[in-house]
Amino acid sequence: MGNCLTVGPNEALVVSGACCGSDVKTYVVGGWAWAWWLISDTQRITLEIMTLQPRCEDVETAEGVAITVTGVAQVKVMTEPDLLAVACEQFLGKSVMDIKAVVLQTLEGHLRSILGTLTVEQIYQDRDQFAKLVREVAAPDVGRMGIEILSFTIKDVYDKLDYLSSLGKTQTAAVQRDADIGVAEAERDAGIREAECKKEMMDVKFLADTKMADSKRELELQKAAFNQEVNTKKAEAQLAYELQAAKEQQKIRLEEIEIQVVQRKKQITIEEKEISRTDKELIATVKRPAEAEAFKMQQLAEGQKMKKVLIAQAEAEKIRKIGEAEATSIEAVGKAEAEKMRLKAEAYHHYGEAAKTALVLEALPKVTVHCVWAVAQNGSIILKLAC
Repeated sequence: MGNCLTVGPNEALVVSGACCGSDVKTYVVGGWAWAWWLISDTQRITLEIMTLQPRCEDVETAEGVAITVTGVAQVKVMTEPDLLAVACEQFLGKSVMDIKAVVLQTLEGHLRSILGTLTVEQIYQDRDQFAKLVREVAAPDVGRMGIEILSFTIKDVYDKLDYLSSLGKTQTAAVQRDADIGVAEAERDAGIREAECKKEMMDVKFLADTKMADSKRELELQKAAFNQEVNTKKAEAQLAYELQAAKEQQKIRLEEIEIQVVQRKKQITIEEKEISRTDKELIATVKRPAEAEAFKMQQLAEGQKMKKVLIAQAEAEKIRKIGEAEATSIEAVGKAEAEKMRLKAEAYHHYGEAAKTALVLEALPKVTVHCVWAVAQNGSIILKLAC
């Protein structure tokens, strides 16, 4: 049995020992590994950046000047498998302070050796080059320990005998001296040049005044000629402008007339379309309904007329039939009455005048008026009276 161990990306886990006496070592960065109980050994080594501050005091330079140099270095354990194994062999089981102390001593040793080959001016004036030289020299040695130098910079350079400040003062004095000499020479040259410039200025001024007078006279003459020419050109230009303006006005007027004609044509076209639309609207809303209404009334009138004609014909036929029936009846009654009267007449003829008088008195109340209707061929009605 065993344990499953995990490690973060800022540490390396080393598992030593395995079954059957194996001496295989497992290096894990940011992962996990299996460790057997009793037979496996696990250790960790940091991969974080370690900050070192190497300091070399009173180290003599190539000129024999004792100076003190401090720097800042950033180092870390390398993670390549081979180099990590080397670092584990060197530092596994040691604390971070122990690792820093070993690397610090190595850097300080190389720093001292390099300081002895350079002058104060080279160290002080070109610190970046000095730091680069230290990195290049120290990198192989710390690399063999599995350590990588990420950066190395010179923090401060000073000495106890004020050599650097004296060097600065000497340089400053030399610069100030050169500046004073330069100022004096510049003032002298400036005075000489000023006098020469004044003389040249007077000569130039005289020549300039002479030329100015000549130029002024010529200028006045040229101005008169120019004014005459300008006035002539102005007059010509004004005349040409007025002529061109008149032409442009005429063009503008023609364009306006053409625009008005086009607008009038468009207006006429619109009015014609409006009239056509109004006609169509009147036809659709007035004429068509009126024609439909007139046709309807005509059909209704014809229907009423036909109805009246048919009714009149039926009534006439009815009256004719009734008349014929009444005529037949009257004829039969008349014939019976005539026969009766004939028989009465024959009887009264036998009875004399008294019988005739009685007959007349008896017949008067019975006189009636009979109306007979008949229908002509043209549809008109005729009333006939028969007494």
